[in-house]
Amino acid sequence: MTQAETTVRHLLLRPDFRRLLGTRLMSQFGDGVFQAALAGTVLFNPQRAADPVDVAAGFAILLLPYSLVGPFAGVWLDRWSRRQVLLRANVLRSGLVAVVAALVWGGVHGTAFYAAGLAVFSVNRFVLAALSAALPHTTDDASLVSANALSTTSGAVATVAGGGTAIGLLQLTGSADGGYAALALSAVLPYLAAAGVVAGFGRAYLGPDHVARSARLSAGDVARGMVAGARHVWARPPAAAALTAISLHRLCYGVLTLMTLLLYRNTFESDGGVFPGGIVGLGEVVAAGAVGTLLAAAVTPAVVRRFGKPRWITLLLVAAGVSQVALGALFVPPAIVTAGLVLGFVAQGVKICVDTTLQEWIEDDFRGRVFSVYDTLFNVTFVTALVVGAFLLPPSGVSYPVLAAVGAGYLLAAFCYARITRRH
Repeated sequence: MTQAETTVRHLLLRPDFRRLLGTRLMSQFGDGVFQAALAGTVLFNPQRAADPVDVAAGFAILLLPYSLVGPFAGVWLDRWSRRQVLLRANVLRSGLVAVVAALVWGGVHGTAFYAAGLAVFSVNRFVLAALSAALPHTTDDASLVSANALSTTSGAVATVAGGGTAIGLLQLTGSADGGYAALALSAVLPYLAAAGVVAGFGRAYLGPDHVARSARLSAGDVARGMVAGARHVWARPPAAAALTAISLHRLCYGVLTLMTLLLYRNTFESDGGVFPGGIVGLGEVVAAGAVGTLLAAAVTPAVVRRFGKPRWITLLLVAAGVSQVALGALFVPPAIVTAGLVLGFVAQGVKICVDTTLQEWIEDDFRGRVFSVYDTLFNVTFVTALVVGAFLLPPSGVSYPVLAAVGAGYLLAAFCYARITRRH
């Protein structure tokens, strides 16, 4: 039996780890269902249409507003019971999803539709930050890499499973507004299940270690908390380097995401046999990414123990730059699916290492703020890439210069990260 297998078994023997993992799985399965319903509504609904700028604008509206307040939410995560945050947030977004479903059913789009979607996405990101900040309370330091590999990877797979379930149900509900509304509403069940699972924790079990007596926050408290969190990260170069690496990766990832969406919407034929276009073909890319995610979870803990996180992150970023250009330049569905598998492997390997680095270097009373800043960077860089890509990519999604720029961006990310970590 390998050390990785022993560590995973050790983790799964802990009831508290299993409970937090169950909360994550239910929560992210619901995310997958809801995101598939929303993507189908905007991108593949025959009653609606979208060009590259529309797609980028939709992502920006749904992600950027939360990204501006996310760091402030992090201050709350360091003052409120994280168990209470996870419980109430899952109940809250169940209600919000019902509102979105009603709007889709009624054919409403524009400001009201995006505002409701924004509310759900905002709570989703808050939940993910709380889960990451709480994880060290359910494992020991020696098992953090394996705990992150198992938690974030199984969570990502749960999201894909939720999306796949939604696509399967679409065959029954139909691809008009009514069908997508039914799919969105079905996300309520896993969200309520997540709330039920996390309710089994004691109020203070998931931290923070020093809960403030009052949850009231003045503007000055928030500002001082954010400054303290920024200084805390800046004083720890490994943590700062990790945030730099994930931010540059997300810039490249955002451009590739938009390129893939456009290819499957406008270029690849929907009846293309084994590798079709449309939402089914896009589902194949997502499924391939999930396979890559699982492989990364299996490989990363052992590689990190042997070579360390800095070398592994650098190697992954270089591999992403080379593979995405080599495979993507073919612009055919089988190559894009394979590129999705490689990118899923790279993205998850980098994320496992970054999450672990932050949990190792950031003190518990700062984790809420730091993980919210992390989540903000995760979103802002992604949306920035989408906006830039919207003006650089043609509607077909086929662009060799943009693909070459993405490859160069990954190599630049590897160089910057390696240089920072080598100094420290």
